[in-house]
Amino acid sequence: MKSQLAAEPETVGVAAPGAFVSFVRFVVCGGGVGVLASGAVALLAGWLPWVVANAVITVASTVLCTELHALFTFGTGQRAGWRRHWQSAGSATAAYAVTSLAVLVLHLLQSSPGLLTEQIVYLGASGLAGVGRFLVLRVFVFGAGVGAGVGGRGRADGGVVAVAPVSIAPVSIAPGSFSPLVLAAGA
Repeated sequence: MKSQLAAEPETVGVAAPGAFVSFVRFVVCGGGVGVLASGAVALLAGWLPWVVANAVITVASTVLCTELHALFTFGTGQRAGWRRHWQSAGSATAAYAVTSLAVLVLHLLQSSPGLLTEQIVYLGASGLAGVGRFLVLRVFVFGAGVGAGVGGRGRADGGVVAVAPVSIAPVSIAPGSFSPLVLAAGA
């Protein structure tokens, strides 16, 4: 009987993360930067009108997030490039409008809300806008079908990057050799 460990490895392309993994990464990257940005907006709003402070921080955080999303969230394996930055800026502009409108409505309803109330409204609006941004970024900006050629991922300049091969060797596991931790994890 031939061991399955000695079998010839199979070569496959590196796949982009699934929707759930991408969303978790989006929340970690975008949410982390968003929380830092909300604090930066509050600090900058001490020197500038709130809408201007929000615009400045939105631009800076969008550039940072687009790079993080290209490299980590959606697993393109490359930096974002100008086309993706501009597309991401479009979705960030919509998010900026949502957060600004939410804070404007808050100030219309309550003439001088506290910092905590303002932050809750801002972060709530950012969360809703973030879900919309995730969908736009996943489908239109970093989606595999946008600008991708056969056997590769699309590049910002219209070219195609080859998918890197990965070796996978089949392994046989004897029945009953799972630990309770592995069984709990669903393996």
